[in-house]
Amino acid sequence: MKFGPASPADAIGGVTVHTLRQGALVLKKGTTIGPEEVEALTKAGVKDVVVVRLEQGDVSEDVAAASIAQAVAGEGVNVERAFTGRANLFAARPGVLVVDRAAVDRINGVDEAITFATLAAFKPVVEGEMIATVKLIPFGVEGKLRDAAVAVAGRDTLRIAPYTIKKVGVVSTLLPGLAPKVIDKTLRVTAERLAPAGAVIIAERRVPHDETVLAASIKELLALGAELVIVFGASAIADRRDVIPAAITEIGGAIEHFGMPVDPGNLLLIGSAGGVPVLGAPGCARSPVENGFDWVLMRLLAGIKVSRSDLTGMGVGGLLMEIVTRPQPRTVPDIEGNRNVAAIVLAAGRSTRMGGPNKLLAELDGKKLVRTVTEQVLASKASEVIVVTGHQADLIEQALKGLKVKFARNPDFAGGLASSVKAGIAAVSDKTDGAIVCLGDMPLISSALIDRLIEAFEPDRGHLITVPVNDGKRGNPVLWSRRFFRELMTLDGDIGARHLIARHAEAVAEVPVEGHGAFLDIDTPQALEAARRG
Repeated sequence: MKFGPASPADAIGGVTVHTLRQGALVLKKGTTIGPEEVEALTKAGVKDVVVVRLEQGDVSEDVAAASIAQAVAGEGVNVERAFTGRANLFAARPGVLVVDRAAVDRINGVDEAITFATLAAFKPVVEGEMIATVKLIPFGVEGKLRDAAVAVAGRDTLRIAPYTIKKVGVVSTLLPGLAPKVIDKTLRVTAERLAPAGAVIIAERRVPHDETVLAASIKELLALGAELVIVFGASAIADRRDVIPAAITEIGGAIEHFGMPVDPGNLLLIGSAGGVPVLGAPGCARSPVENGFDWVLMRLLAGIKVSRSDLTGMGVGGLLMEIVTRPQPRTVPDIEGNRNVAAIVLAAGRSTRMGGPNKLLAELDGKKLVRTVTEQVLASKASEVIVVTGHQADLIEQALKGLKVKFARNPDFAGGLASSVKAGIAAVSDKTDGAIVCLGDMPLISSALIDRLIEAFEPDRGHLITVPVNDGKRGNPVLWSRRFFRELMTLDGDIGARHLIARHAEAVAEVPVEGHGAFLDIDTPQALEAARRG
């Protein structure tokens, strides 16, 4: 292939290497120079243009890309027409992408002119999803290089393994303290995981965390036609002799591997019984967030056997993004049964809806509104109380005179609620595990409610956000684990953190409450009058 500048007349048959702009003339990269282009270039005063020309034995970029793409496309793969030296490959059906990595490496090793990129091996894909691309770097390549890439490819370099398992049985074991709603949620999450594969839960059983009872349930699901059985233990599998593996071996099954170098997902167990795979799910499988369980489950649904070597080879890339519900080691001794929680009272607002007066300084039952709220917070199990002030800060602080609180001034209070939340979080001491954010205009919030929210805060069980709920509606205050402080510090404007609650739904623990104390805030003169009446 020849490359270099040429006069317009000498460039005929060549392909432009760069887009050329001169005056009104625009000649795009990749244009084949013909008589019309020569005339336009001459008229524009262009002296020379950089072009490439194929020589004998060369093939164009499109021909080369198409040839290699066709060579690597196995079952379930479609190849798009090559254009500008690129041939894209797409999944022709839903399934799991199977890649021969060695073949990919061989193709990329033929010559720097030839590149081949794919999605990650064993990624679940949907029909029509782009899974790979062949891209030629220059405008053409020696035919022998193209032939070499085709020769080292192999028909099974890239294929889509279709989902073959459609019937799944689920067993959940029970221990005291495991709420039914946790199992209900686990089933919903599992059904959503199975849906892309066209698989469904044909039966589910809830049984005591006992080897003999569990064994009978697994056997029952197999008799019902389950092609895969998933066991969610009330307690994590700790050893090959634990309840779940013992139940599998009791019915004549085998344990193929326990544990995997993927986090979250370490405590996964793969077994089989009667030729049917049986999965002992790790605790993280209850969460919809991607974890090691997904990697194994989708392969099994596509009929791909997962061997011990497959599992042990997952270490590189196996440290997945942190999921907030994963317990973390503590470095500071805790109080109140691992519930060292600070309280933040937001009292910096301008009370714009009150039409002038500061609502927090209004009196209710002979006491300033902000003092009523703060005294209730002080009477709770909160380890420290921080009051965020801003608008009329001196008056607010005077109203709280004598109370054992720490004040945090918010100079940006006019910017909205988010600035006050950030000021409060910034003032929380390092030793706390979380913070409960209270609104200074909610006088019906009691110390008892705050204590219930603190008691429901159980980081080791994944309960990292606690909220009061009445008749399906969530209210205030909200308790946040320290793990969310960084996200809370990104809030902006007059919007609270409701979207963060939605984002981390798996970490939310709801606390049922009676009455409307968690929903009544004094925003208007009418609301204040109603509260005074009673």
